[in-house]
Amino acid sequence: MSTLVDDLIATAGAHLHPHRSDDRVFGDVAATLVTVDGNRYSGVCIDTGSGTGFCAEHSAVAAMVTAREYRIALIVAVCRDDTGTLYVLPPCGRCREFLRQIDERNLDTQVVLGADVVLPLRELLPHHEWPIP
Repeated sequence: MSTLVDDLIATAGAHLHPHRSDDRVFGDVAATLVTVDGNRYSGVCIDTGSGTGFCAEHSAVAAMVTAREYRIALIVAVCRDDTGTLYVLPPCGRCREFLRQIDERNLDTQVVLGADVVLPLRELLPHHEWPIP
């Protein structure tokens, strides 16, 4: 899986094109996912002062859903620092829950946390079940 992970990290990195608007930066985090059917979708974050923005994972998932796909096999998010070094970012809690709610089977999605670290979403979202009444 290492070659696929490295390629996915590079693909996400290629979508980083930060744009500054006042005190906000758009597109400084990018995500790429691979569906269970093998298709790739990418997106970037949009940071807004009003709180209406969204994470890069949301953008990539929106592209996937637009194409009528719902199951994610593998996903990664990345950013670059001012020196150009590329970093893999873990999904925030909101993104973790969002991925699960798109399709319950996405609990098996492999989440890239680093070049050598990939974990299933279910391990990052361990207590996701609603209590039984």
